[in-house]
Amino acid sequence: MATISSLGAGAGVLTQDVLDQLRKADESQWVTPIDLSLALEKDKQSALDVLMANMKNVYDAMNELATNTLYDERSATVTGTSVAVTAAANSDIQDFSLNVINLATKQIEQSGSFAATTDTVATGAGSLNLNIDGQDFTINYDATTTLDDLKNQINTVAGTKIDATIVQVATGDFRLFMSSVDTGTTQDITLTDTSGLLSGTQLTTGSSVVQTAVDANFEFNGLAMTRTSNNITDIVTGYDITLQSTGLSTVSVQQNRDEILSRIDSFVEKYNTAIDELTSLTKSSTDSETRGIFSGESLIRNLRSDLQDMLGTVGGGVGSLYDYGFDVDKDGKLTVDKTVINAQMDANISNFEAFFSGGVYDNGNGTTTTLTGAFDELTTQLGQYTQTNAFLSQFDQSITDQISTLNDRRESVVARLDSKYEMLAKRYAAYDLMMTQINNASNAFIQMVNAQYAATQS
Repeated sequence: MATISSLGAGAGVLTQDVLDQLRKADESQWVTPIDLSLALEKDKQSALDVLMANMKNVYDAMNELATNTLYDERSATVTGTSVAVTAAANSDIQDFSLNVINLATKQIEQSGSFAATTDTVATGAGSLNLNIDGQDFTINYDATTTLDDLKNQINTVAGTKIDATIVQVATGDFRLFMSSVDTGTTQDITLTDTSGLLSGTQLTTGSSVVQTAVDANFEFNGLAMTRTSNNITDIVTGYDITLQSTGLSTVSVQQNRDEILSRIDSFVEKYNTAIDELTSLTKSSTDSETRGIFSGESLIRNLRSDLQDMLGTVGGGVGSLYDYGFDVDKDGKLTVDKTVINAQMDANISNFEAFFSGGVYDNGNGTTTTLTGAFDELTTQLGQYTQTNAFLSQFDQSITDQISTLNDRRESVVARLDSKYEMLAKRYAAYDLMMTQINNASNAFIQMVNAQYAATQS
C-alpha cells in the first residue's frame, strides 16, 4: 500500500495519520463486531468441549452399571488363618468350612558327608539315574566331576522337578540337599548309580530322608479330602484355595458389593460434575459476567432438565431409581443412600441385578418381567445427546460452521478495506504530488515578482 509522509501545503490534512484513523474507524464498524462474534463462538466451542467430556464420563459410568459382568464379581471373606481363598467371577455364592489336618509337604533328601564342595564324586565317566514323580533323569559324571558340578548338573537336567543345593552342616561336612519342587506322596526321590563308578556311597545308600513328602489332608464342610498340593482349584469351579496352616477356617463367598458400590459412587460423582457444569453454562442473569454462555441455548437447557427427568422414568415399570436409594436435591445434584441399596441387595440380589442391568425380574406374585435394565435405559436416552452425530456433536458442528463463516466474512471485509485504503493512499499520494507542483510554481512566481519589484526600486 502507498504511504504518505508529507503533502506540502496539504500536509495538515492529507497525511498517513488521517488514513490510519479512517481505517481504524472502518475496522471498528465492520471488523470488530466479527471479531467479537468469533471470540464468542470460540468460547462456546471450548465450553462445549468440556461439557461433552463430562457427559461422556456420565455415559461411561452409566454403561459400567449396565454391564451384567459387574454383578458376577465375587469376594471371599475368610475367618481363620488356615486358608486363603479367592473366587472368580460368576462362581458359586456360598458359605463353607475348611479344616486343615495337615499340609502337603515336599520330599527333601540329603547325601552323605563330603569334606569339601570340590571333592570329586566318581572314578570315571558314567551316569546316575534320578527318579522323581515317575520321571527319570540321566545325570552324567566323570572323574573330574566335583560335588558342586553334580549339583549344577542336577539343576540343569531336572530343575523343573527338583532343587539341588549344597549345605555346610559343620566344618568339613558338606552335603547335597535335594528338594522336590512339588508336594505330595508321589515326590519320592531316588538316585541310582547306573555305571557303578561313584567313588563313595554318599549319594546312594549313604543318603537319608530329611522330610517325607505327604499329601494335604483336610475337611471341606466336614467331608474328608486329600490333595497332593496345598493350592487347590478343583473343589468348586472358580475357587482358588491355598492351605496355609493346620486349623479350622470358615469362608463366605458373596457378590462383590464393594465393586458395585464403587461404580455407583463413580456414577454419582460424574453426574454431579455434569450438573454443576450445566448449571453454570445455562445460568440466567442480566449481568454478562455471571450469565452462562449457553443461557440462551435451548438444547443445553433441555439437556440439563432431561438428565434429571431420566432418573425418574427408567425402571421398566417395576420401580424407579428412587426405590434404590437415589434422590435429587434442590440443586439438581444426585445423592444415594447405600443403606437402601444394601437392603435391596439383601432382599433379592437377582432382582437388583435385573433392575440395574437387565434380566428377569420376579414380581413376587408368581409373575416375572423381563427388563432391559435401568442403566441400559439411561445410556440409551443419554446417547441421544452424547453419541456420534447426536445432538451435542451436531451442535458442535454448527459452532464450527459458524466460526468458518465468520472467518470467511472477516477475510472478505479486511480484503475490501485493504483495497479501499490502497486506493485512498494512491489518491492522497497523487494529491501530495500535485500540491508539491503547485507550491513549486507558486514559489517561482513569487521569486519573479520579488525580483521585478526590487528592480523598480533601484
